[in-house]
Amino acid sequence: MSNTQNGTAPVLEVRDLGIDFWVDGEWVSAARGVNYTLNPGDVLAIVGESGSGKSTSSMGVLGLLPANGRATGSAKLAGEELIGASTPRLRKVRGKGISVIFQEPMTALNPVYTVGYQIVEALQVHDPSMRRNQATARAIELLTQVEMPDPKKAFDSFPHQLSGGQRQRAMIAQSMANDPKLLIADEPTTALDVTVQAEILDLMRRLHTELDSAIVLITHDMGVVADLADQVIVMKDGEVVEHGSITDIFNAPKHPYTQALLAAVPHLGTVSIDPDELAERIDTDHVLHMKDVVIEYPKRGRVPAFRAVDGVDLEIRRGEIVGLVGESGSGKTTIGRAAIGLMPVHSGELSVAGHDMVGVKGGDLRKIRRDIGIVFQDPGSSLNPRIPVGESIAEPLLLAGELDKKAMNLRVEELLDAVELPRAMRNRYPHELSGGQRQRIGIARALALKPQLLVADEPTSALDVSVQARVLALFQDLQRDLGFGCLFVTHDLAVVDLLADRIAVMHNGKLVEQGTRDQILRNPKDPYTQRLIAAVPVPDPAEQRERREQRRATLGK
Repeated sequence: MSNTQNGTAPVLEVRDLGIDFWVDGEWVSAARGVNYTLNPGDVLAIVGESGSGKSTSSMGVLGLLPANGRATGSAKLAGEELIGASTPRLRKVRGKGISVIFQEPMTALNPVYTVGYQIVEALQVHDPSMRRNQATARAIELLTQVEMPDPKKAFDSFPHQLSGGQRQRAMIAQSMANDPKLLIADEPTTALDVTVQAEILDLMRRLHTELDSAIVLITHDMGVVADLADQVIVMKDGEVVEHGSITDIFNAPKHPYTQALLAAVPHLGTVSIDPDELAERIDTDHVLHMKDVVIEYPKRGRVPAFRAVDGVDLEIRRGEIVGLVGESGSGKTTIGRAAIGLMPVHSGELSVAGHDMVGVKGGDLRKIRRDIGIVFQDPGSSLNPRIPVGESIAEPLLLAGELDKKAMNLRVEELLDAVELPRAMRNRYPHELSGGQRQRIGIARALALKPQLLVADEPTSALDVSVQARVLALFQDLQRDLGFGCLFVTHDLAVVDLLADRIAVMHNGKLVEQGTRDQILRNPKDPYTQRLIAAVPVPDPAEQRERREQRRATLGK
């Protein structure tokens, strides 16, 4: 029975909410006809791809739209209309009636003030009578509630001095400072490692239960939705295409878009390996060989040398995809950078396609790099914004100097065909393409010189699930056709389960476990690997509930 039926008023009632932006002399709709009711303790997930209107509609409720935006319809917080409310009134609502946890705490927290100062400010703005020492004590209490390691130290720390998970905890502490009726969490775990994500979700679940706050969870991660939500709204192109309970949406989705969205989500433990296909595809020649590799960041001033990778042995054969997984700071990206010659090896053996990489420099390194391709995490920042994407694809060919202009143009067109993009797109600039299209351009550029080794560094982490699914399918097709070996660096174990033939697990600079996909994901031996896998949310509410309880039992919570 709902709280409304029990006589408790809804926290938020949204009716026919619309969001428009003034563009080129006319109003353009970004969201329309959004309706939902939130009662105390409810968790509503709003899901959809980038541009669906999920974040814009929620920010419109708070009056946090840019100057060319407007909100129409109705949004009542405990019976009080917010649409059209004055700015002074909305300022009193923000942080007190409604708080927001933003996607990236580093940009939401003020870098020039300590974490403690910012929490104290949030307290005193809404309660001017609160003394400084009272606010300080309350801020430290809040940091303790969000399980911040050493709350007093964190109180005096600046945002950049905290880890990503600690910054997110600080933002949650700030958002809960005034016991809000409603918490809007906009992609609160997207940038976090799976173990930290699991801790943040546990924290949000506990705090919202204790405070009986309602939560609007904005996300594209269906595993997070399965873990936390009670009801789900699915948005596409600014419209709500489906609205139902968590069980109905996951077990019996009605709209084709919802069905496609769920089908595109990688699900840990659902992929099987064909041993015959594997044996046919993988060669015996090694394209990457590492033995007892040590990589250090040198001493700088008073900052001592830091050993990022310690004694790693790793091999990749031609035609093989090896997933390198681990949390932030584990050393996995450092290994990828060393493989392409961007990080020097302190000691040990490292060779690529038979070429010794230790100590190689200058022209010799440039020759070796013809056999190596790299796909970066953020295609937007790795492509030159001032030149058409066709020129970006051609750049490795131009530097290699092996083709004339006609042959180079033909090769660019072949690469665009290979990544399933129209040839006419070569004349567009990066900002004119979607995220998925930019990532396809990045893959085309990486394959321009037909490399023997491809290093893919989190190539799909910034993409929507359906775009990610298409890019991963394309990646698999290209790998089968071209036969390159691949080091796939990621923290997404579901993606690794979909792609990798073997998996290597990094922790604190050491390789703690490696083996076949089944060995690592179905029967892990190392305790760290077991914790990592247990923390991965799966897009199934019943299974996720069971996994969460098992994880809590393992941790003794």
